[in-house]
Amino acid sequence: MLTSAEWDIVALSLKVSLVAIAVTLPLAFALAWLLARRRFPGMVLLDALVHLPLVLPPVVTGYLLLLAFGPQGPVGSIAQRLLGIVFSFHWTGAALAAAVMALPLMVRAIRLSIDAVDTRLESAARTLGAGRWDVFRRITLPLAAPGVFAALVLGFARSIGEFGATITFASNIPGETRTLPLGIYTALQVPGAEGEVARLAIISIALSLAALVASEWLVRRGTDGKGRPVL
Repeated sequence: MLTSAEWDIVALSLKVSLVAIAVTLPLAFALAWLLARRRFPGMVLLDALVHLPLVLPPVVTGYLLLLAFGPQGPVGSIAQRLLGIVFSFHWTGAALAAAVMALPLMVRAIRLSIDAVDTRLESAARTLGAGRWDVFRRITLPLAAPGVFAALVLGFARSIGEFGATITFASNIPGETRTLPLGIYTALQVPGAEGEVARLAIISIALSLAALVASEWLVRRGTDGKGRPVL
């Protein structure tokens, strides 16, 4: 049975992860579409920047976030002054760190799905008089939907497991930024807290498994039973 403090950790982790993927999904889709469908100067550099969090040590990513989004940072100071949003040492900072770490995985999953869409179908639809929005809504998006669902799962799982960038940027504050990985890490430092570690670890596994099952169900709902997307 989870204690009230452990329930707070779980609830905060869910909030941080859901906010992270909700904010990241539109940007991830836009970047994936741009990288998949357009050729432009600097494309290789943009692709490298998008995937940079995958190869950087998470602590370095957290440090860069602190420089940019901290109280004295160029973005953080503007957000705090104009919007009243504080990132460092706040749950919004944990969500931002999770979003940054999840972005490369989400972009890659969606980009692969968009690359797999037959552009001849889109061209045929335009030839028949469909507008760009109708083609996107009726052709591109349904065919790319499995990749979008996969991106959501990968983003959620990555957000749930985010540790290094979060603890560097948002710290490890009980009830504010202590997500599941930070809660497990904290409990590991306390003698005799093996039970808490086990409970939080089981919750982490259960959440990840539930996300995978939900993703498979959503993908199956989007196909005709033979693996073909429903238009």
